[in-house]
Amino acid sequence: MRFTLFRAFWARFLAVFAGVLLLGGCASTLSARVTTYAQWPADVQGQYYRLQSQPGQQNNLEYQAYADMVRASAGRTGLIEATGSQVARFEISFTYQNPVSQTWVQQYADPYFGPPMYPWGGYYGGNFGFGGGVFYSPPVVNVPVTVYKNTLTLVIKDKTRDGAEVYRSTAVSMSSEDNLNQVMPYLVRAIFDGFPANNGSTRDISYEISR
Repeated sequence: MRFTLFRAFWARFLAVFAGVLLLGGCASTLSARVTTYAQWPADVQGQYYRLQSQPGQQNNLEYQAYADMVRASAGRTGLIEATGSQVARFEISFTYQNPVSQTWVQQYADPYFGPPMYPWGGYYGGNFGFGGGVFYSPPVVNVPVTVYKNTLTLVIKDKTRDGAEVYRSTAVSMSSEDNLNQVMPYLVRAIFDGFPANNGSTRDISYEISR
């Protein structure tokens, strides 16, 4: 019985390991959770908007780069960016952050760094004096993992309604690296995909990232 369990364990292990090797050359996936609140007015196609910079961000190059991404996607709203003296009905603003935290995940302990001469698992006996031995089954341990919460919030206000919000959407994507600049194009895309979406809706969206 134990020999059967031993073989089953390593069969599963090798199958997972082979899957990891195959995925090494494939595209990876970025997932984002988008929460949206909207009271989008009708018949606004072709009306103007202005992108309102946050205080202190006018000369921030990172902010300006993200603003260009928003401009490139804002056309999905049907609005046009105002220039010069053109009067804009809508005001678009956005904020972003990527706070870091630590969480714990479970994984198999590495047998190469375990205590010497003490294999995990147990002993399985053979029949008629043959086939006995030790089977290895690494224990599950908790390990700390650093997590970055990449977050983008975009708000659209309607000046004809005394500046009331008509659209608010937040996209969040977790990552193990400090790579907000790489994730931001997908957060912007996630916010405008399916615009304006249902009021109070939460959607999980995935994008394929070619390596």
